[in-house]
Amino acid sequence: MAAEKALALVLRTTDWSETSRIATLWTREFGKVRVLAKGGRRLRSNFESALDLLTVCSIVLLRKSSGSLDLLTEAQVVQRFPRLRHDLPALYAGYYIAELLADWTEDYDPHPVLFEEARATLESLGAADVAVGPRLARFELVLLREFGYSPVWDACVACSAPVADEGVLAFSPAAGGIMCPACQPGQRGRLPLSEPARRALQALAQSGDAWRRPWQPEVRAEVRRLLGQYITYLMGKRPRLLPYLGS
Repeated sequence: MAAEKALALVLRTTDWSETSRIATLWTREFGKVRVLAKGGRRLRSNFESALDLLTVCSIVLLRKSSGSLDLLTEAQVVQRFPRLRHDLPALYAGYYIAELLADWTEDYDPHPVLFEEARATLESLGAADVAVGPRLARFELVLLREFGYSPVWDACVACSAPVADEGVLAFSPAAGGIMCPACQPGQRGRLPLSEPARRALQALAQSGDAWRRPWQPEVRAEVRRLLGQYITYLMGKRPRLLPYLGS
């Protein structure tokens, strides 16, 4: 059985025995993997402190048959995100990223772009000039795009009519996009959407730097509510960390 190398972000760990751990890792090469780290609880092991939550590490693993845990043979720290320890909103945002990647992904379904976006987001969070809400919204929109759930922001998702400056827009989680006033009646679960928030969401989806703009607090709050409800709808459950996220 050949050993394989990967770059991984630690999403979750649980104790397996007095000396071993089970870890859920999001890797750039393989997507999500679940591994058994024998001896991972010992003070001195091949893993040292590389299996700490939200640590990027270089790993070596042995792939097992379907339904079995892979065997982690080596893990070395590549990167930590120390600012998260000193900024509670940033830390909650980091935990939220880990939750989405752990609970909303399939095993061995790699998305290198999403791996790099998660890493870049964790690097940014906690900086004095970074607003947590917009930076996290950019990550969520990249995740939605990678999974095939990109919302439609520039036209009515029902009739394809272009967005008009006048009129009251709404967002439909079930339809996956905005709806014009004519198409809204009868659409259950639609969310009101202001024009400034629509423009912000469109910019965040299209530009990797749009989260740096000085978005107004009310726009940020609306973006947070809408993305939270859309992700909750798609996952079929409310993410545990969602109530702790700021805008």
